[in-house]
Amino acid sequence: MTKRIRAKHKIDRRLGQNIWGRSKSPLNKRESRPGQHGERRAGKVSDYGQQLRAKQKLKGYYGNIGERQFNSIYKEASRLKGSTSEQLIGLLERRLDAVVYRAKFVPTVFAARQIVSHGHITVNGRKVNVASFRCRVGDVIEMKEKSRQLTTVLEAIKSSERDVPDYIEVDHNKMTAKFNRVPVLSDVPFPVTMEPNLVVEFYSR
Repeated sequence: MTKRIRAKHKIDRRLGQNIWGRSKSPLNKRESRPGQHGERRAGKVSDYGQQLRAKQKLKGYYGNIGERQFNSIYKEASRLKGSTSEQLIGLLERRLDAVVYRAKFVPTVFAARQIVSHGHITVNGRKVNVASFRCRVGDVIEMKEKSRQLTTVLEAIKSSERDVPDYIEVDHNKMTAKFNRVPVLSDVPFPVTMEPNLVVEFYSR
């Protein structure tokens, strides 16, 4: 499970952006950063600071992935052909918890990680309880029948906060999702601007 439960929205305030685009974000009521000095105006951010913030934002968006795991994803992306920043996004979007979240089976990526780890999800008919499991093109992700009436699941399906992207084919009646293709950055419906190129620069220093 994620380390962020009660304090996950502090990521929003620390970065100064509603990174999940949720109506419950504290930024909708208070735009300052957390802490007693949060009201102070932030100074000019250095190039390193911009790169670090881009990394924190991307890590936070996908459920606050641990640094070691995120670094290993970057290293794998850097070994693949093509743009490292595009490959990085592709690898992150192939995570099972990300696909479950994109399919609107749950309201948040944190809930996606939890529902996967609790054994509610199958991939091609086999139970998978590892959130970082990497989906392949053509994989069919399904919510177990006994899990389909969970309150969080029913609320997520009806929510109008976000849409399902076109690289995932979803049937909410059967609670199945098919991963049709690996997306590029422009395909991913991030509520805020993500800058994977700065993440690449951060790790390339």
